[in-house]
Amino acid sequence: MFSFYSKLSTEVYNIDKPIGHSFGDVEFYKERLNAVKGRILEPAAGTGRILIPLLEEGFIVDGIDSSPQMLDLCRFHCEQRGLRADLYEKNMQAFSLPHKYEAIIIPTGSFLLLENLTEAINGLKCFYEHLAIGGRLIVDIFIQSNFNTGPISTRTWSTPEGDLITLNESLVEVNFIDQYTVSHLRYEKWRSNQLIQTELERFPLRWYGVEEFRLILEKVGFVDITISSDYRFGIYPTDKNQIITFEAYRK
Repeated sequence: MFSFYSKLSTEVYNIDKPIGHSFGDVEFYKERLNAVKGRILEPAAGTGRILIPLLEEGFIVDGIDSSPQMLDLCRFHCEQRGLRADLYEKNMQAFSLPHKYEAIIIPTGSFLLLENLTEAINGLKCFYEHLAIGGRLIVDIFIQSNFNTGPISTRTWSTPEGDLITLNESLVEVNFIDQYTVSHLRYEKWRSNQLIQTELERFPLRWYGVEEFRLILEKVGFVDITISSDYRFGIYPTDKNQIITFEAYRK
């Protein structure tokens, strides 16, 4: 049976992308949110890689995630630092929270995990309804360019306890009509040359064209949309390998 961001993948994420680790996004989001005084929501908050640096800057940030393992680790990291955040186990395509937010942020392509277009649009509608009037959505996407099914890539990590975690990843499905891919990820934990834990994960990713995504945001109701690339505000993308950021407002 497939898992999704369960115990081993959460452990790997915490090692590979520790709190504050930046692809340029941590600094970019701090700058774009600089004038925000109200609440911020991060769907797919994960272990708190970006949420916690924002808390440390004095922002009020809530988080949602569908993975209880990710949320448990995020809470642990917050407690270690004497920080507090309201964290909810929710799916980002359908949730209800008691607050309206001045900003909702989804860095580093996490929104693309919604492979089904209807669910993705429902998620955007949910974000829209949870924004205060004049509130902002800031969301990153990227364009996939690897469509070679079959080859297996392998990565390894050493844990602080001295165990070894391996990840074998293989692209198994490319749907050009519905614009998504599916990879199978197999995590294994080894101790003294003995396999002690394993997880198999189904990992979907959707893709959008730049102007396609702008039109979807407009259809949901967002206005004043700015498109940026590689965390340079207002610089329109010119290369398929760039991170593309959309900033849009609720009218």
